[in-house]
Amino acid sequence: MWHAIESVKRGEAEVVVSAGNTGALMAMSMFQLGVIDGISRPAIAAIWPTKRGQCVVLDVGANVECDADQLVDFAVMGESFARAVLGLECPRVGLLNVGSEDVKGHDAVKGAAQLLRSAKLPMEFCGFIEGDDLAEGTVDVAVTDGFTGNIALKTAEGTAKLVVTFLRSALKRSFLSRLGAVFASGALNTLRRKLDPRAAGGGLFLGLNGVVVKSHGGTDALGFASAVDMAIDMAVGGINRNIIADRAGVRPGLASS
Repeated sequence: MWHAIESVKRGEAEVVVSAGNTGALMAMSMFQLGVIDGISRPAIAAIWPTKRGQCVVLDVGANVECDADQLVDFAVMGESFARAVLGLECPRVGLLNVGSEDVKGHDAVKGAAQLLRSAKLPMEFCGFIEGDDLAEGTVDVAVTDGFTGNIALKTAEGTAKLVVTFLRSALKRSFLSRLGAVFASGALNTLRRKLDPRAAGGGLFLGLNGVVVKSHGGTDALGFASAVDMAIDMAVGGINRNIIADRAGVRPGLASS
């Protein structure tokens, strides 16, 4: 991992893709590549399937505690990614909270919401969203701290596995259910592909002076190939140029934070 990151630092490569330890990869990347000017901390983003398409969720594990300015940074990085890689002209961005009302939540999310409402960014700020909005596809970018985001991610992954387990069990229960599974094989394969975490591209390290993607540790060739594809898309889309440009649209007082 160290030599791979070093190759990007030296300009010998444009992206790093690794299935190694997440914490070690982030620490090495921060030490060698550094953080984009104006961004306080890098974040790990994940792409989730929704009813309407896809949603970028960040942070999902890099920063357990975050203040308002850091949540704003995550919003900038998330909407920049959505425009550069997902091709969304004006992504919808929301702050994950315990309720959609303005009075709900702690000071960090309230402060971030206030800053994002006044920021001049190429996005539509939708205010606060709740956990079920992630699957609904209410927003294109969901912003949260790493503690909450990681729990939400693991819960969603576990729920997807549970649904698949229940479905397999139901389809094997009788001769008629097995026969029905044969006729519904096309639809079942579509469902399997949508729930397959290998297609998500892994964890995306945003905010670094270089493109770094963390593939799932236990993935196969397909999962690693998806991570490589995502890294290439990030480099071609100029994700870091977008982040630097969009960061200037946030209140000037945050530039030195």
